[in-house]
Amino acid sequence: MKKLTIAIDGHASTGKSSIAKELAVSLGYTYINSGSMYRAVTLYAVENNLMDLIDNNIDQFINLLNNNKIHFKFNKNLISEIFLNDRNIENEIKSLKVSQKVSVVAAIPKIRKEMVKLQRNIDRNKGIVMDGRDIGSVVFPDADLKLFLTASPEVRAKRRYNEMVDSGEKVEFHEVLENITYRDNLDSTRKDSPLIIQKDAVVIDNSFLSIEDQLLKISSLIKEKLNN
Repeated sequence: MKKLTIAIDGHASTGKSSIAKELAVSLGYTYINSGSMYRAVTLYAVENNLMDLIDNNIDQFINLLNNNKIHFKFNKNLISEIFLNDRNIENEIKSLKVSQKVSVVAAIPKIRKEMVKLQRNIDRNKGIVMDGRDIGSVVFPDADLKLFLTASPEVRAKRRYNEMVDSGEKVEFHEVLENITYRDNLDSTRKDSPLIIQKDAVVIDNSFLSIEDQLLKISSLIKEKLNN
């Protein structure tokens, strides 16, 4: 059976990762969260006090970054988790300290260039579901199916707030909402690979849709692609 490349883009905290994981598992495809790669870079920079270096000498930062290995490994449920060298950082990259800086880091052209290289080298022959901000526009412009997920800022902030509280992080809702709106603006206005809706993308506003409702809609789109 034909294996598809499925690109899922959208605003922050629209549940892209949850949907992409479910799809990948149901299809038996490889799942990659491209956003986690930028979060890994941000975590590395924050932990090593390198944010100033990013601002002042990006080439030196890239050299340091390239001495580390950002990669994915599959867990027992066949879902990919991100590693920095030999360390699983899947949970650490979701912290507010990373969220507050990741859009700044992800907007830097030389960092995006390095990450896109890694993303394009991933084997697509077994089928792939990748989510992020520029998958359908930059990484895989030839994707078989492009989806764009969105929801109101308040709904997205509430989802993110609940996720962070459940993980034990102390945070105020207004901080999360401010971060969401800040990231929306930065993601959509950056010069390099801004967040845009491709003409051939299917837009899904999931403000009031369950994961199950979204999966039903997307599964129907996939069937159409496979039958064409």
